Amino acid sequence: MGQEPRVLPPSPNWYCARCSDAVPGGLFGFAARTSVFLVRVGPGADAIPGTPPFRVIGELVGHTERVSGFTFSHHPGQYNLCATSSDDGTVKIWDVETKTVVMEHALHQHTISALHWSPRVKDLIVSGDEKGVVFCYWLNRNDSQHLFIEPRTILCLTCSPHHEDLIAIGYKDGIVVITDISKKGEVIHRLRGHDDEIHSIAWCPLPGEDCLSINQEENSEPEIPNGKVPAQTPVAKGCYLATGSKDQTIRIWSCSRGRGVMMLKLPSLKRRGGGIDPTVKERLWLTLHWPKDQPTQLVSSCFGGELLLWDLTLSWRRKYTLFSASSEGQNHSRIVFNLCPLQTEDDKQLLLSTSMDRDVKCWDMATLECCWTLPSLGGFAYSLAFSPVDTGCLAIGVGDGMIRIWNTLSIKNNYDVKNFWQGVKSKVTALCWHPTKEGCLAFGTDDGKVGLYDTYSSKPPQISSTYHKKTVYTLAWGPPVPPTALGGEGDRPSLTLYSCGGEGIVLQHNPWKLSGEAFDINKLIRDTNSITYKLPVHTEISWKADGKIMALGNEDGSIEIFRVPNLKLICTIQQHHKLVNTISWHHEHGSQPELSYLMASGSNNAVIYVHNLQTVIESNSESPVTITEPYRTLSGHTAKITSLAWSPHHDGRLVSASYDGTAQVWDTLQEEPLCNFRGHRGRLFCVVWSPLDPDCIYSGADDFCVYKWLTSMQEHSRPPQGKKSIELEKKRLSQPKPKPKKKKKPTSRVPIKQELCDQNEDEGMKESSGPVENGVSDQETEEEAREPELPCAVTSAVSKEPISCTPVSVGFEKSKVTINNKVTLLKKELPKEKSEALMKKRKARSILPLSTSLDHRSKEEIHQDCLVLATAKHSKEPNEDVSADLEERFHLGLFTDRATLYRMIEVEGKGHLENGHPELFHQLMLWKGDLKGVLRTAAERGELTDNLVAMAPVAGYHVWVWAVEAFAKQLCFQDQYVKAASHLLSIHKVYEAVELLKSNHFYREAIAVAKARLRPEDPILKDLYLSWGAVLEKDGHYALAAKCYLGATSAYDAAKVLSKKGDATSLRTAAELASIVGENELSASLALRCAQELLLARNWVGAQEALQLHESLKGQRLVFCLLELLSKHLEEKQLLEVKSSSSYNAWTAGGEGPFVERVTAVWKRAFSLDSPEQYQAAFRQLQSVKYPSATSNTPSKQLLLHLCHDLTLAVLSQQVASWDTAVEGLLRAVMRSYDSGNFTIMQEVHSAFLPEGCDHLRDKLGDHQFPTTPAFKSLEAFFIYGRLYEFWWSLSGPYPESSIWVRAAHRRTTSAEQSQQLDNVSPEETEPKASQPEPSRPPELDMRLTEEGEQILSACKELFSEEHASLQNSQRTVAEVQETLADMIRQHQKRQLCKPTADGPAKNEPEQEAEQSLSGSQHQCKEEKSEPVSLPELTKRLTEANERIAKFPESIKTWPFPDVLECCLILLHIKSQHPGCVTHEMQQQAQELLQKYSNTKVYKRHCQTFCT
Repeated sequence: MGQEPRVLPPSPNWYCARCSDAVPGGLFGFAARTSVFLVRVGPGADAIPGTPPFRVIGELVGHTERVSGFTFSHHPGQYNLCATSSDDGTVKIWDVETKTVVMEHALHQHTISALHWSPRVKDLIVSGDEKGVVFCYWLNRNDSQHLFIEPRTILCLTCSPHHEDLIAIGYKDGIVVITDISKKGEVIHRLRGHDDEIHSIAWCPLPGEDCLSINQEENSEPEIPNGKVPAQTPVAKGCYLATGSKDQTIRIWSCSRGRGVMMLKLPSLKRRGGGIDPTVKERLWLTLHWPKDQPTQLVSSCFGGELLLWDLTLSWRRKYTLFSASSEGQNHSRIVFNLCPLQTEDDKQLLLSTSMDRDVKCWDMATLECCWTLPSLGGFAYSLAFSPVDTGCLAIGVGDGMIRIWNTLSIKNNYDVKNFWQGVKSKVTALCWHPTKEGCLAFGTDDGKVGLYDTYSSKPPQISSTYHKKTVYTLAWGPPVPPTALGGEGDRPSLTLYSCGGEGIVLQHNPWKLSGEAFDINKLIRDTNSITYKLPVHTEISWKADGKIMALGNEDGSIEIFRVPNLKLICTIQQHHKLVNTISWHHEHGSQPELSYLMASGSNNAVIYVHNLQTVIESNSESPVTITEPYRTLSGHTAKITSLAWSPHHDGRLVSASYDGTAQVWDTLQEEPLCNFRGHRGRLFCVVWSPLDPDCIYSGADDFCVYKWLTSMQEHSRPPQGKKSIELEKKRLSQPKPKPKKKKKPTSRVPIKQELCDQNEDEGMKESSGPVENGVSDQETEEEAREPELPCAVTSAVSKEPISCTPVSVGFEKSKVTINNKVTLLKKELPKEKSEALMKKRKARSILPLSTSLDHRSKEEIHQDCLVLATAKHSKEPNEDVSADLEERFHLGLFTDRATLYRMIEVEGKGHLENGHPELFHQLMLWKGDLKGVLRTAAERGELTDNLVAMAPVAGYHVWVWAVEAFAKQLCFQDQYVKAASHLLSIHKVYEAVELLKSNHFYREAIAVAKARLRPEDPILKDLYLSWGAVLEKDGHYALAAKCYLGATSAYDAAKVLSKKGDATSLRTAAELASIVGENELSASLALRCAQELLLARNWVGAQEALQLHESLKGQRLVFCLLELLSKHLEEKQLLEVKSSSSYNAWTAGGEGPFVERVTAVWKRAFSLDSPEQYQAAFRQLQSVKYPSATSNTPSKQLLLHLCHDLTLAVLSQQVASWDTAVEGLLRAVMRSYDSGNFTIMQEVHSAFLPEGCDHLRDKLGDHQFPTTPAFKSLEAFFIYGRLYEFWWSLSGPYPESSIWVRAAHRRTTSAEQSQQLDNVSPEETEPKASQPEPSRPPELDMRLTEEGEQILSACKELFSEEHASLQNSQRTVAEVQETLADMIRQHQKRQLCKPTADGPAKNEPEQEAEQSLSGSQHQCKEEKSEPVSLPELTKRLTEANERIAKFPESIKTWPFPDVLECCLILLHIKSQHPGCVTHEMQQQAQELLQKYSNTKVYKRHCQTFCT
């Protein structure tokens, strides 16, 4: 189907007179929401042979609000031009070939309601608005004319096809006007006859009035004098005009005489397969099309979506033919809004119709049969799911309350879509097919409903009796868990349905007994894992394909992994920090079975994490594991992730949908973005991979579209960043804005609830549910919203001006009574403005007004009353005439018997109710003594008052209780919940009152009532606290939520919720709270977090105070103390950048002598730490804390903290003479700074903790400490390695780039080595020279360097360890082979995926990273690249290297060692610069090592340089 992605478009807009149009040659366009979709029809559509010849080819995007009109230019040569009008106030002219705006105007001040491109004038576009203003706009000369013909709402207008100046306009009140624009909008004819909205106007395609043989006298109506002589009008020749109105009639008018000549009444067709509800006034939109080549025929819409072809020549029998009369189910099922003719390239005459049933249908005018149907979506596409059984069957969950089932494999029809709406009635937010049962589809909605559809039957769905309280987020089929799993094999299903709702609960539904209660799995999780704390709010559920493992995603970003059958918690993943939206397990049928343990997850953050859970699932450990490191991280999206799907055709290929408006395909194993789809104009909600085509993906979004697109056709490989994403954002912003809700009834003719609310969709699909979309349920009728408003201008209506000038739409023929009515209506409202004093004086309303008025009739009537009364009183027997008289003169009941009085009271009461005075009716009933009846009537009508309820006890206790309950219900309907609760309390219904307040979120009031009236231990109270706490926590009011949890005696939860904000003060308070309530472990962890927060702000005093809260943190206090002293030390040496001022503790001031002694002195003074037992206790506390190793990206503050942890352990070990652990601690600290690439810190650790070198440690260790020897050797080696670098840099002084190193290095050297008089003078002398060009240096300097060289270089022999050189070489070989293999795989995949580009290999060249001073040349790398190496050769190398590594003793492999070859190279560099420095023996040893072990890329070139 060509390059464009296939799309299920949004539904055409409703209630617009012209918002679709077509031009000859096969181009059709319809307005949908804020854009226009273009469809190519006929041979030019390039459709697949055998399928219907049409294709959606694009979209006109630019309006920011609903498009209300769309019209093509019907002039040959400019069929590519069209015009649109929109509620944003603009009319735009477009070129459909480029899909761009050619010109636009915003002349209208009010909502535009009609638009037409003149069929006679090439560049004239006419538009009309709701206030009756018409603008004519001439495109070529950019000129416009303003016409104000009638002050009424225009619904439609059509330019004459025969005369360039004539326009027919239809108004909302049923009037049709023909006007001449050349005479400033002079009215030629005002056609009266319809008495409701005009929906459509069609001119007869032939000029003149000879084409219809209508007997003009037959329907003759009195001519309406116009004050015009017919001969002067341009329509003297005449023409017919047809109008369709909401009054259910079509009228044909003669223009030559300005009157109606024929009226067609719509037939009431009995719909096949469905009766009409008599209570609902049937909807109607009457649109017309007058076929060009058949002037005696007229096409119209009808009540239920049928189309009729009227024969205008037949007046005596049934005048119409029904479209598609023979075939069942081809007609529209709801009203039709627009009809437009289209002539295809192969000269077929087609008719296209748009309808409220959301289908666009194409009809063949020759046969009146439906050729094809284009389905569309009336809401967000929330969910997509392919059936695992019926391949190619795609279910779509849509926000218009319908499920679509798209058979994507249909050979005859590209859009083979079925709708399922029964039993849905709200947005469909989740779908899931049964894995094995055919046609079994589970759905969930935004009002919490879960149901099961059998898509192969026409039965309504089964609905679960257990509803979620909020939107259903996810559905999943999985194995039953207890209690469902407890039955025998035959009496329980093999799979049950799990649903996760917005309130955070996961329910298990039994598909065999949906009417039974669903089971909340939290209970099983609690019991199995003995959990006492509050379980997290669940937002996602996903079962591993084998049905043994379940993953739950939570609101706090954590993911929990459970094992069946009892849901034992085996692992928690703490990776995301925001609500988890989607979890997806890799399929099991790949080439690598271990990939089925991969689990991808996306949250409200833009990063996708993939975890490999193989070891966790297979290990079977007793206690649950916590994972904090992902297996793979996929970064690139710029907004929340809503959906993930693994490709069933590839290994490790994933597609993600995001709120950034794009879908992205990833190679997860390489963490590489492959392609990015940007076709949507909104936020994506769902994405799914085609089960058959590896290249094809379907995605749905809030632009009301589902796209089918191919990965190979996408030009972008990653999501947009920066400018591109801004453009996408603009594109999104051009979507409709939410309208503010108005209190008044809308004056617009468009029912707001139906048309404009679709864009108010919820911002976070999973945060809240938004208002209804543009679908309207069948029960609602559009009438109420479309009544005209009462005029607001009081003055103009009451003034004596001619009535035609007022905004009130009153026809000329209507009698004056109507006008008076309008005025009196206004007068009724005036008293509202009168002062209170006037109102007080108003006379009380009479309670017997009818009787009083009858007693004030004429004298004759009153005399007659006396006679009737006398007869009735004194006749001995009942007389029929008398009783008839009394019946008529009911007011005489006052003077006769009780029965007649009751009759009088009844008549008076009815009168009061009809006039809207129920309180007077109640009073009459009370007089009658029927208090019970009064209460019952008032309750039924919702008219109970405080007064009536106060009187209720007169009728007895039970009546009173009933009346109070009824009044409480009535108050609830009026949203007076607190008053209702107070009334319930008056009859001692405390629990009901509390529940009422709670369910309407009056938590504060509910708790006050419950505390005052119930026992303190009543569980209701705890439940109230917890519910309110949860609401407050969700809204971010953490401190108030903590109070609630404390009230519910859930102190643990209180501390947790307080700490949620994560700032230092909250953490401190939470820690203190946890400490008070005895949660020591939690308190300690919170205090430590608080201290770490304060550490980032360099608030040392606060950090120590926080750690002081807990005895178990004494060890951490020592670490922080050492860190503070070290930071101060580094600051003083200006080695640490200080951006903010620090508040140091008093103990950091002063203090001379070695650093370690200063530390221990402070410990003793500040923490009274002096006995070995105390040191050992602190050591044990700290030993259990393990930090991950450092990398070059570790932040400096974190690095220093971890470093000081190791140094504290070392100092504590020294204090108890445990020298072996001291060595290990020091070595770990040195290694941390080495791994992070922070040479300065490493040297500082050496100078502070080993000021005299390593000799004193060797003495302390002695020979007996054999196990520590490798660790000590490593420490000593790193010490010498650092000294060697400093020595080399001191020699390299003249090189400009190293001057900063010289300065820094030498400042350290002087402080660290006071005992040796090495370089104290020379660095200061060489420093100024560093910037001078001449490289020569004084000869005596060389002498001194040579002397010093002997001392340092003699120690370097320790670095030339053959054993370590061999091990490091093997490790380098392994790394290089692995890199080559990875590169081969990448190249292979690239060749598979796309055509190789000319510069491809060069870009993917792996960059070699060497030491700063030893960067390898890229030329060398490229040479290496060009030698092809076979796979068996690489495997052999890898195996040999691994075998060599295995032979080395563990002691060597455990402790790291400086790179031996690097040390050799430094030495040879020194030799080349200062030949006298290095002995021949050492040079030879270095060269031998280089030659022997430099077979990897990094060192090969250097070996050639120094060894040839």
